[in-house]
Amino acid sequence: LEFDGALLRLRLARPKANIVDAAMIAALDGALVAYRAQPGLRGVLLDAEGPNFSFGASVEEHLPAQCAQMLASLHALVLLMIEFPAPILVAVRGQCLGGGLEVALAGGPIFAAPDAQFGQPEMKLGVFAPAASVLLPYRVNQPFAEDLLFSGRSIAAAEAGEAGLVHTVFDDPETAALSYFNQHLAGKSAAALACALAAARGAMVREVRQRLAEVEQLYLDRLMATRDANEGLTAFLGKRKPQWEHR
Repeated sequence: LEFDGALLRLRLARPKANIVDAAMIAALDGALVAYRAQPGLRGVLLDAEGPNFSFGASVEEHLPAQCAQMLASLHALVLLMIEFPAPILVAVRGQCLGGGLEVALAGGPIFAAPDAQFGQPEMKLGVFAPAASVLLPYRVNQPFAEDLLFSGRSIAAAEAGEAGLVHTVFDDPETAALSYFNQHLAGKSAAALACALAAARGAMVREVRQRLAEVEQLYLDRLMATRDANEGLTAFLGKRKPQWEHR
C-alpha cells in the first residue's frame, strides 16, 4: 500500500516471462480479495518485474488434464478484477501476450512503454483466447478485436494506442500511471469511485459473466475435442511446427 493506503501496488514478479499460471493467478486473486475492502483505496497499479509484462498463460496448463481448472481460475480472476471497487491501472513494458493481455484487459486503462507489444497468439497453437474474445470488443471495435484474435499477430504500443487498447504511450509507463492516479483519482472519494465503477460497468459485468461461461464451455467441450488443438499445444511444447489436419 502506498499514499497512506490510497494506492495498492501489485507486481508480477517472475521475470523474464511472468507466466500467468495457477500460482500467479492465485497470488493476484489473493491480493485483490485481501484489499478490496481496504478503507480509502482509490486505485490499484499492476505492473511487472523485468523486461516483459507477461508472455502469457502456462501452455502446460492448457493441456486437457488441467485446462478446465486453469480456465475456471483465470476467469474468476477476470471477474474479480472487473468488479473491483477501485480502478486498476496497468503499466506494460515489453511483451504482453495471451493470458497476460487477458489480465491487462480485465483492468482499467493501460499505460504502455514504446517497446510494448500486445497480442493474442493462441490461434498459432490451434486454440483461441476465451477471456480476450469477451473483453477485447470492450476496448477496441469488433473488426479490430477479431483481427487480433484470428491472426494471432502482435501490435506495437503505437498501433494499440490508435486502436484504443492503450490509454497512454510513455517511456516510463509506471510513472505515467502514477501521474494519472495522482491527477485524477487520489483526490476523489473512494466510496464515490466504487459506486461509479459499479454504475459504469453494471451491464458489462453481467454480460462478461455470461459470456465467459459460454466461451469456457465452447473451449472445453468443442475446441479441446478437436485433434488440432491438442496437436498445436503438443507441437509448441515439443518446439516443432504443428501439422494441422483441420479436424
